Amino acid sequence: MKFFFALFLVAAPAFAVADPVEGVWKTQPDRKDLVSHIQVSQCGTKICGTVLKAFDLSGKEVKTPNIGKHLFWDMEAAGGEKYGNGVVQVASLNMKARATMELNGNNLRVTGCKGPACYGQTWSRLK
Repeated sequence: MKFFFALFLVAAPAFAVADPVEGVWKTQPDRKDLVSHIQVSQCGTKICGTVLKAFDLSGKEVKTPNIGKHLFWDMEAAGGEKYGNGVVQVASLNMKARATMELNGNNLRVTGCKGPACYGQTWSRLK
């Protein structure tokens, strides 16, 4: 009996339910008029977002140095489909900012703040 209990404890993480924010999200156009696809996933005990692809406004895929890099990291669930305590990399401004997110169905509001100045986008779920 102890063996089966120990086996369950080892296998339990495999049965963990995904956070509802996990998936692929489409950003709004940035300052360079690029739209990105962001993979939001668990990174250890926190949540991070990685740039998968980028597109110009005509929908043509473009290569940028940000592909494969974390856009945000260290995000923590705060309850009520809100997330905080994260860091976002604002590539166009070459700076990092304090990050929060709020999930509302298939929309994700992502906000970065540096001091009192905040900037945000609402992303739409692709997957």
